[in-house]
Amino acid sequence: MSTRPERLFPLFAEIETLEGVGPKIAKALEKIGITRPRDVVFTLPYSGIDRQRRATVQGLDLPATVTVEVEVGRHMPGRSRSAPTRIEVTDAQTTFQLVFFHARGDWLMKQLPPGERRLVSGKVEMFDGMAQMVHPDHVLPPDEADEIPPFEPVYPLTSGVTQRTMMKAAQSALTRVPELDEWIDPGLRAQEGWPAWHTAVDTAHNPLGLAEIAATSPARQRLAYDELLAHQLTLALARSALKKGKGIPTVGDGRLRRKVLESLPYTPTGAQTRAVAEIAEDMGRPLRMNRLLQGDVGAGKTLVALQALLVAVEAGGQGVMMAPTEILARQHLEGLKPLAEAAGVVLEILTGRDKGSERKAKLAALERGDIQILVGTHAVFQRDVVFQDLRLAVVDEQHRFGVAQRMELGAKGRAVDVLVMTATPIPRSLSLAQYGDMDVSVLDEKPPGRKPIATVLVSTGRMDEVVGRLRHAMDEGRQAYWVCPLVEESESVDMTAAEERFKHLRAALGEGNVGLVHGQMPPRDKDAAMARFVSGETKVLVSTTVIEVGVNVPNASIMVIERAESFGLAQLHQLRGRVGRGEAASTCLLMYQSPLTETGRRRLETLRETEDGFRIAEEDLAMRGAGDLIGTAQSGLPRFRIADLERQSALMALAQSDARKLLHDDPTLETPRGQAARVLLWLMEQEKAIRLISVG
Repeated sequence: MSTRPERLFPLFAEIETLEGVGPKIAKALEKIGITRPRDVVFTLPYSGIDRQRRATVQGLDLPATVTVEVEVGRHMPGRSRSAPTRIEVTDAQTTFQLVFFHARGDWLMKQLPPGERRLVSGKVEMFDGMAQMVHPDHVLPPDEADEIPPFEPVYPLTSGVTQRTMMKAAQSALTRVPELDEWIDPGLRAQEGWPAWHTAVDTAHNPLGLAEIAATSPARQRLAYDELLAHQLTLALARSALKKGKGIPTVGDGRLRRKVLESLPYTPTGAQTRAVAEIAEDMGRPLRMNRLLQGDVGAGKTLVALQALLVAVEAGGQGVMMAPTEILARQHLEGLKPLAEAAGVVLEILTGRDKGSERKAKLAALERGDIQILVGTHAVFQRDVVFQDLRLAVVDEQHRFGVAQRMELGAKGRAVDVLVMTATPIPRSLSLAQYGDMDVSVLDEKPPGRKPIATVLVSTGRMDEVVGRLRHAMDEGRQAYWVCPLVEESESVDMTAAEERFKHLRAALGEGNVGLVHGQMPPRDKDAAMARFVSGETKVLVSTTVIEVGVNVPNASIMVIERAESFGLAQLHQLRGRVGRGEAASTCLLMYQSPLTETGRRRLETLRETEDGFRIAEEDLAMRGAGDLIGTAQSGLPRFRIADLERQSALMALAQSDARKLLHDDPTLETPRGQAARVLLWLMEQEKAIRLISVG
């Protein structure tokens, strides 16, 4: 089944085929990502209003939303154009007023003719001793009362779309929802008490009360699970397609790795040793490796990566290590070079800066196999970069590379093993969402000798004191980072903030002592400023957040983060991890602007209390939400309409094991449940995954 099943056609028709949706509303809905009936079906109400009929407004605890039948009395137009029109109405026991601003008299007469009966529904409040309903939500003749459900769902809207339009569209979309075969494991469904798909959709759009709108209601849970299952099936299919790609067993004899370990002044942590063993075992299998190496700041990922690359070299192959930026690629080079030399291995760098004959020579050496390990930026993706025998690709800072790029990189060699490293500890639910296709190794110990970092909160009012402390530290020969605040989303404003702070500090600490880097600088200037700081020529480096990943200056022992409350927790943790890499005791100063919000305070205090990146990540997720956490624009995170990654991580884990089991038992999805799962993938628009099955 490589084309969309016919049963789903009505859900994928034009949005304008729904009742009440014309070109104008279609355009408005497009803004919130609704372009077909299927999108309406998956846009669930987030709240609801009790619209049960009552006999009277008398004796109710006001203000309240009331639905009541009334007899229309006299119209009392306002004295001036801006004054409202009031209409007297009488229910079973009392008289109250309907109030309309800016409404035309003839329209009101037509809607509410005196002497006739009408059903009105809206918010009733007391005003000057008189009950009033301002702009009723509904005004209907009694014979159309059925149009108001006893419990009215409230949908997320965009400008130009009313609740009524949305409700009509949803009810119209529901008429197209087909009965589909069950894709959830019957045992699981029975155990969780989940309804069938069709029933779940119906219940979600026609809730009988707030309990049925809660994420914990069986119908909602089931629909969330469907989304997570489709997503995990896609990742599991990508994983098995990668694994099917026959790998080349890469088995090293350990001689080069031993040389590196002998040259180290310390013993690797248990976590590092374990991770290297897991990776080496994976590389030795005839299947392609697809592994994530997750480690907190300073957990020693570089050593693990080098040991993995050496397995490839020991086996007679080559390895490549990719970083998102030139600065980071050069840092990897500096970190790896002495270790590679200890093992007698040829290590080179290739970035966009290599031009002409120098580049040609490097490419020729690479193709001959003279360069055994290559470090680079995405320049290693280019067509003319050919390896003699590439066995392992290590990708640093995963969230800059999506699944598609992981696959592209894998295509460079015949069956390259892929190891992805991330320094951002990721809560389990997110790592399942983002890396469900990968096996995971975690570095959860700090190497010996990493000193704890003292974290201090200071208000911006004490700026002069902070500058004084810096001057004192500089006299002792120490270096510091000064990170400027994130101003809105604009890099140019960030830049101005950084330049102002740079001028201020230069005046206070001396011309040659302060350097500056920000995102708008030409790469060459940025690298030069970094180089001066690394060499110790400048003592204080003022920057925007460009330094958050990977920068390594052991002599820098102070980190000042200005307006720390404007950063996310994970980012603050990353920035703090830039210090504490040398002998000196290190300090991180979080400067905040008073008064702090409740969340701002909680965020900074969490940071003061712990250096455990995984704990910080869980807290960050709880406070900010998944999209923010990874920066949704480049997160590669799926956008779920119903499932909630923060609160439903257990469902996500369930979906992952279920998806993997289903594919293990039925790799080509041929069984009845497998066929139903294919329909689910079409329904959730995971066509890519469907192509992967047909490969099978």
